Amino acid sequence: METTKTHVVHGGTLRYLKHDSATTGTPMTLSVFVPPGEGPFPVVIWLSGLTCTEDNFTTKAGAYRAAAEHGLIVVAPDTSPRGDGVADDPAYDLGQGAGFYLDATQAPWASHFRMESYVTGELIDLIDAQFPTTGARSILGHSMGGHGALTLALNHPELFQSVSAFAPISSPTRCPWGEKAFTAYLGSDDVAAWNRHDAARLIEAGAARGVYDDILIDQGDADSFLTDQLKPDLLKAAAEASGQKITIRMQPGYDHSYFFMTSFIDDHLAFHAARLKH
Repeated sequence: METTKTHVVHGGTLRYLKHDSATTGTPMTLSVFVPPGEGPFPVVIWLSGLTCTEDNFTTKAGAYRAAAEHGLIVVAPDTSPRGDGVADDPAYDLGQGAGFYLDATQAPWASHFRMESYVTGELIDLIDAQFPTTGARSILGHSMGGHGALTLALNHPELFQSVSAFAPISSPTRCPWGEKAFTAYLGSDDVAAWNRHDAARLIEAGAARGVYDDILIDQGDADSFLTDQLKPDLLKAAAEASGQKITIRMQPGYDHSYFFMTSFIDDHLAFHAARLKH
């Protein structure tokens, strides 16, 4: 991986990186924070939401003081493949910047939009090969990235010690963002196949039972997307139906912005650090 920028922050080192991805067939960008010390360190992977790049979390979340204190490597990849020849759409919720952390099966998306395989395969392998990791990792994200963190953790439990999310798209098979993206990326011939990428449906089916002792969700009650797109009540109902513990914290007055995330990111990193140290 090529380092494009380096900064020292809270005693650790933050790098912006770029590499040619064999999975997406495009250049991919990311940031990696390594805490002070020799390591090895466990890893936390952050997945961002619609329209974001690796830079949104890196500059706005205020995560690195807590990451340094807990001794965590923090990895923030871009949200989709990008570049000339990569399919796109004029809308903000489809195409570049809106990969939804799945592997597309439909043209023109299938050739590059393989974010599930990228995050759970190539990205993890690169980080473990080039940084002082323990091999243990957790995952969290926001909005579309919260959806991605939940579904990747539920579909690949062998890879992650814990999972949490800010304002996740809880059930994309039952909201306009998800219905639009899944129709484009996965097609409408087999709608049942969409369920593999729906956290509420996966939890209801027992995918988290016996794997994760708890799943932490923070949601602002002033979030403009709360009712139509995010629907945390579907996660709550799924947890009750399956007997899975999920801690859903409704935070009064908070919206969908990074002001919300920076207010509670320390709690999430502490949540993961406690589980990664086991």
